[in-house]
Amino acid sequence: MTKRAFWMVLISSTILVAQEQGGAQQGGGAPGGATGPAAPGAGNVPGGNTGRLPGTGDRGQQQQGPFDPSRQQQQFPDMMQRPIFLSGKVMLEDGTPPPEPVQIERVCHGNRRPEAWTDSKGRFSFQLGQNQHMMADASVSSGADSFGGFGNQGSRQGNMGGPMGQRVSERDLMGCEIQASLPGYRSEVVNLSGRRMMDNPDVGTILMKRIAGVEGLTTSMTTLQAPKDAKKAFDKSKDLFKRKKMAEAQKELEKAVQIYPKYAVAWFQLGLIHQEEKRVEEARSAYQQALTADAKYVNPYLQLATISLGEQKWQDVADHTNRLIKLNPVDFPQAFFYNSVANYNLQKFDLAEESAREAVKLDTHHRMPKAQHILGVLLAMKNDYSGAAEHMRGYLQFAPMATDSDVVRKQLGEIEKRLGQTEVGKQQ
Repeated sequence: MTKRAFWMVLISSTILVAQEQGGAQQGGGAPGGATGPAAPGAGNVPGGNTGRLPGTGDRGQQQQGPFDPSRQQQQFPDMMQRPIFLSGKVMLEDGTPPPEPVQIERVCHGNRRPEAWTDSKGRFSFQLGQNQHMMADASVSSGADSFGGFGNQGSRQGNMGGPMGQRVSERDLMGCEIQASLPGYRSEVVNLSGRRMMDNPDVGTILMKRIAGVEGLTTSMTTLQAPKDAKKAFDKSKDLFKRKKMAEAQKELEKAVQIYPKYAVAWFQLGLIHQEEKRVEEARSAYQQALTADAKYVNPYLQLATISLGEQKWQDVADHTNRLIKLNPVDFPQAFFYNSVANYNLQKFDLAEESAREAVKLDTHHRMPKAQHILGVLLAMKNDYSGAAEHMRGYLQFAPMATDSDVVRKQLGEIEKRLGQTEVGKQQ
């Protein structure tokens, strides 16, 4: 048995048949449908779903006497614990508002947490830490906070300057800033360190500049040409979509695209509803209609890749992700990951390694630790045991509670054993 065959056999025990996961509302039903449903599993990629870190419990309160100093202080709340409100607007560098809603994020010590969306004029207003219904989108990219169980999503709430849905105060904002998030653009940042409750909540205008070399965007220029009645139907569908009234939302979207057949974003949102309701062919058709209207609108490519991934149509996954990567090689690490999965299953191992390396490089927030695993397997297949061990350890570090963690530890043990044998051989 060749060494490559050995690794193919070794990882066969971890094959996971793709399963559709979750609803089509990645991003918490974000206005404009910037992201889609969580992706399914990756077929013949070593894999498994990851667990979530348990939440912390409430701390008990001690009984206090009537003259306890801390009880007296409760009558006069610490000003540091008062809520903080922020407002402002987002504009493109040409002075126009974004064509679709943009997500406002709070970034604390490198960790990102979505706070609000802009309105049709680019304005935003919110209380820090109070939006319990928002989740980061797949592109935060891109894409897909959740990638069908390919990473440990549960540990990211820590160090965010306050738990999800709880008040954020002045003392929580050291090392924090806010920014706008829109794939294909880079945002100015507003430093929050030292901000006080009594400060003017208006942070001014946050400018977004187009990234050089990026053609594909998660917004469609066709939106600007949409007639008033089509926009009205689309806006109504977004509200219905957020409230999980899928049938009513679908009717409004069908009305929007009937009025304006080139309404790419409406076609995309319609595809999400079909995909959520397991109408795969209707979803595929809607995504294709979106691309017919605007071939540089990248969201449909990722959703088409997701559908093909679930069907284990590896060449289709490779084709869809290749197109997305060509249009936007910056904001979609999951596209590189899916591309690696596809090429691995097509036995194009050099291309799979190239895409896996790019996925790991772009995944700076470690939302897809599974990319580390597949890269480790690919390196082991070419006898690079040192590199393989490094990335296997990376996967276990960022997804310690993954359901396949025990299997990966065994793989790592075999790799380290072979690495030791190789080093002994060099010394002799």
